[in-house]
Amino acid sequence: MNIEAFRNYCLYKKGVTESFPFDESTLVFKVMDKMFALTGLNKIPFSVNLKCDPDRAITLRESYSEIIPGYHMNKKHWNTVEFSDSLPDTLLKELIDHSYELVVASLPKKTQALLATLD
Repeated sequence: MNIEAFRNYCLYKKGVTESFPFDESTLVFKVMDKMFALTGLNKIPFSVNLKCDPDRAITLRESYSEIIPGYHMNKKHWNTVEFSDSLPDTLLKELIDHSYELVVASLPKKTQALLATLD
């Protein structure tokens, strides 16, 4: 999955916006104003920080050399995932979905209800 496919996949999700809140090269994706993914546009190889359940984060890091503790993030809750050809797109999409779903689950009920009404 390249950066364009990643961007399109994130933006297809309900309630997602993209922005550059930190600088002109760090692209952030938020659901209902809460961050679930970010990437440095100048990073080579292309990698993404994604939120992850702490127990699952450890398992993923032990299973894949392309998944490490989140760079400049809370390492308990975030992973940095190198989007290399060795990881299947199905896994990458599942990790994006997992991050998105964790953030949605942490939103206040009122915000979750509003998200449910969006097209």
